[in-house]
Amino acid sequence: MRWIDNHCHLELDTLEEVVAQAAAAGVERMIDVGTDAATSVAALSKAAASDRVWATVGVHPHEARHGLSGIEEMLASDGVVAVGECGLDYHYNYSPPADQRAAFASQIEMAHRHRMPLVIHTREAWDDTFAILDEGGVPDHTVFHCFTGGAVEARAALDRGAYLSFSGIVSFPSADDVRAAAELCPLDRMLVETDSPYLAPVPLRGKPNAPANLPLVGEALARVQGLAPEAVAEHTWDNASVFYRLEP
Repeated sequence: MRWIDNHCHLELDTLEEVVAQAAAAGVERMIDVGTDAATSVAALSKAAASDRVWATVGVHPHEARHGLSGIEEMLASDGVVAVGECGLDYHYNYSPPADQRAAFASQIEMAHRHRMPLVIHTREAWDDTFAILDEGGVPDHTVFHCFTGGAVEARAALDRGAYLSFSGIVSFPSADDVRAAAELCPLDRMLVETDSPYLAPVPLRGKPNAPANLPLVGEALARVQGLAPEAVAEHTWDNASVFYRLEP
């Protein structure tokens, strides 16, 4: 089996070791995700340092209050495959909701202008997230990363043509809503991620996460779908390759 970790946050000083461990586990490609200007620059450095890593460039809703300076200019850099992660997070409101909405709308526009995929983070903000997407127009390749909604939210995202990316949460005993979403997600719209170093899957919950743990997420997703892990690996590899325009 070969896997693509659709969403992770790596460290440059341990990159070589982490990438090697991931490859040994069958995780051959990783998308390292920017959350502000500094981490986006760092993602570019990691993509340049490894032929198994690609970068996204964007501003997370937590950082929206700081603006988007420098973000659009980075989209032309080698190794960049998407805009984001961006969106809304009303759970913590580290940035004022108005700033979050403005930054999200601007990054949707960037994705359209540059014809790039869009990576969305949304938490406790589904109605506003969908409203802003509808107003700006859903980019052709849009993914809800670390999907935490239920069947209703999944259907709303899928009806807009989006992909759903599932993390280790799908293995948590309390995550029945997420499993309901995963159960109805078509195989051609499904992605997998670790969101490392966060959200380690069962039986590693509570420990630092890493891309090498992605097969555990895939196995949990396979159980929900009633499939062999090999099928989930194959479909999510193909989906991520198409989504980010990677070589097959």
